[in-house]
Amino acid sequence: MQGSIRFEKFVEALTRLIDGCDNEAPLRRDGHRLLETLIAHDDWLPDAFAQPDAKYYQQYPLHVDPQGRFSVVSFVWGPGQNTPVHNHTVWGLIGMLRGGERSERFEFRGDGQSMRYVGEETLHPGEVDEVSPTIGDIHRVSNLYDDRVSISVHVYGGDIGRISRHVFDPHTGAGKAFVSGYSSRRESDSTR
Repeated sequence: MQGSIRFEKFVEALTRLIDGCDNEAPLRRDGHRLLETLIAHDDWLPDAFAQPDAKYYQQYPLHVDPQGRFSVVSFVWGPGQNTPVHNHTVWGLIGMLRGGERSERFEFRGDGQSMRYVGEETLHPGEVDEVSPTIGDIHRVSNLYDDRVSISVHVYGGDIGRISRHVFDPHTGAGKAFVSGYSSRRESDSTR
């Protein structure tokens, strides 16, 4: 991604945080603050990483750490689009940049059992949510709006486009492995 000093400073600060922290809870806490600072401004995301698709939500890589320790992506939600129920297997921070998002959280209760619905949260611009296997990692996300695009910025504790995760049938708890990939493939560090 070319040009944004604000985003470059965010990546530099996040890299320093990860370099100096080996405990997930303070990493999420301090990363949460960094992401809040980034999404408090809506002047840094290039148009190329904000393009919706008429049929599918888009997951654009903004930065992938060369050591694979974290990734930053923009999620672009077309009107009414949503994910299946899924997990992440790593910690994650979700920051709302434009529009709104609904997250329905679930818990796995065992093979052959329906998943337990544990609540719903909404995110509006400037707000940040967290996921992790340690605090709750399974959810279904949807654009809060049926008439406009929403954009969120996600930070994950790994290269989320290459991590094997699962989608679930909430009625049976059955899971199926998947690797999400990205909506556009970036072979080099996208911040250069």
